[in-house]
Amino acid sequence: MKHAVFIVAGAFALTLSLQLVGHYDGLYLQYPIWLALIPFLLLGTWFAMASMTTLSDRIESKVATQVIHFAIPSLFAFILLVLWQLVVTGFNVPKVLLPAPSTILTTFVTHLDVLGKDFAQTWLKAVLVGWIIGCLSGFIAALLIDGSPFLQKGLLPVGNIMSSIPIVGIAPIMVMWFGFDWQSKAAVVVIMTFFPMLVNTLAGLQARDSLHLDLLQTYAGKRYQVLWYVQLPAALPFIFNALKVNSTLALIGAIVAEFFGTPIVGMGFRISTEVGRMNMDMVWATILVAALVGSASYGLLALLESKLTFWHPSRRGTR
Repeated sequence: MKHAVFIVAGAFALTLSLQLVGHYDGLYLQYPIWLALIPFLLLGTWFAMASMTTLSDRIESKVATQVIHFAIPSLFAFILLVLWQLVVTGFNVPKVLLPAPSTILTTFVTHLDVLGKDFAQTWLKAVLVGWIIGCLSGFIAALLIDGSPFLQKGLLPVGNIMSSIPIVGIAPIMVMWFGFDWQSKAAVVVIMTFFPMLVNTLAGLQARDSLHLDLLQTYAGKRYQVLWYVQLPAALPFIFNALKVNSTLALIGAIVAEFFGTPIVGMGFRISTEVGRMNMDMVWATILVAALVGSASYGLLALLESKLTFWHPSRRGTR
């Protein structure tokens, strides 16, 4: 009952606060007393999330549990956006410093055509191509290094050197080599994603179960059989970790690389251009696209990982 009271009070504070800031510009500057609603909003959110967490532990339905597990972070994200909206609108923060979420969403909806072209240029071309080539080459290099002590001593230090090269240093060079179009950005993505895949795959291949390895060797298993039946299954969680990390690194690398030369399209080009125009609404709308794409890519890879590694000991606590 106590939790229900705080949850209802929080919902009331949320509704009233949004209505007030929508009718009065600079509400908290004119009437600071309304800031007292924010603690009730936070307390209501706290108890709502605590109640959902307790409910998820008691409920037996797997589908309902998954829905609740999704609802908890969604509620947290929603409250963060609400607080952002209240602070920016209530204190009359200039748009050039920080636009409100409602303004960003309006810009996002009204400029879908431009943002769609930027997305196609940056993600569908540079990021996707570079991510595939970088991850695949890192995976192949890890297989070669694992089977060759010579390459472990020779190629691995070279990969370490490549990973330490800053983007701002390599991006202009790639532009000079491959031109101003997406190919130079894909080259930057390849360099950024190669080493994480190499290191993670190599660590996974070396994390093989010694009992399984001894058993296969007892049956005179060949090198490719050891790799297929023992090493690759053990390396799958490591490989997916690299794929997920690289999915975000690739997007960051491509956007930064576009700052150093690109056609008049692309997410990095849009950010750099609109910052110069002080059009921060469009900048944040582009950032929203990057956040949505990055989150979706990471989520799809995590879902694929759960389907392919459900048998792995590391997944037992999440089933």
